[in-house]
Amino acid sequence: MAGCSRPVPGVKVVPCPSGVALSDANPVPICLLKGESVTERIEAVKAYLLDLQVRICTALENEDGRASFAEESWQRPAGGGGRTRVIGAGALIEKGGVNFSHVFGDSLPPSASAHRPELAGRTFQALGVSLVIHPENPHVPTSHANVRFFCAEKPGEEPVWWFGGGFDLTPYYAVEEDCVHWHQVARAACEPFGPGVYGRYKEWCDRYFHLKHRGEPRGIGGLFFDDLNEWDFDTCFAFMRAIGDAYIDAYLPIVQRRKLTPYGEREREFQAFRRGRYVEFNLVYDRGTLFGLQSGGRTESILMSLPPVVRWGYDWKPEPATAEARLTEYFLTDRDWLGLN
Repeated sequence: MAGCSRPVPGVKVVPCPSGVALSDANPVPICLLKGESVTERIEAVKAYLLDLQVRICTALENEDGRASFAEESWQRPAGGGGRTRVIGAGALIEKGGVNFSHVFGDSLPPSASAHRPELAGRTFQALGVSLVIHPENPHVPTSHANVRFFCAEKPGEEPVWWFGGGFDLTPYYAVEEDCVHWHQVARAACEPFGPGVYGRYKEWCDRYFHLKHRGEPRGIGGLFFDDLNEWDFDTCFAFMRAIGDAYIDAYLPIVQRRKLTPYGEREREFQAFRRGRYVEFNLVYDRGTLFGLQSGGRTESILMSLPPVVRWGYDWKPEPATAEARLTEYFLTDRDWLGLN
């Protein structure tokens, strides 16, 4: 690779030096944090994340109309802490949470350093907002979003940093209009950063949220990015903010269209069955869950993402030519929802 920065229209990008290390997970170089101090940068990210948590909780509370978020602050003995906000038994939301965390430590857990051996011996800080919303009505999809920042330092060496995040949708009784809307908002959030950004992170989302042992995706995708530092810090930070800010615009219109759709026991049983796939992914594959558990994070906050009612049936399959069968046959495929290719 001759260089390691990608031009963004209208944005001055500071190139990184050639020959830097690449992540095994994605061909993104490790760029260096320059200009303001590391502390100033981290405080700016933290302020945004705390504000994002408040804005998302307010919007979801207003949409639910009955339940409100309960808040609990916590401290991590090894360094850092967070602010957990959970909601449940609402008119809309059966269980949900919007969590902020800022943890730091002297060494990285295996989940973070396995594909980054150059980070060994560095102290680290990790900040993020992560949310999962499990509605009671099976016609309203489950949604997940996450935005995060990571920085590792070592005396006498430049800090290593990157951003990550995205959002994805897990419907049970999917509607094509909703899937298209979800991806339209995702694309609009990416467009200021280059013509290929949406396609790149849409494809990565499809790959990431895939249950290998089932041979199927968790949902209809969205965006997923990690190890993002190929632009200068300000551009990467702006991209993370664009994704975080887009979540409510992507999700609430779908909620508003589907939350009054009638349902019965059949739909709830199918929802519980499909939620089992959600649990399998989060406990087997999800990087955030593994990082949190291995780094001594708060277990209750980490496992907040799990749905409240789940079921498994041995080799259970939906009846042919039903709405339940249509989910896997038509919607749970890696599709070009916007017809771009």
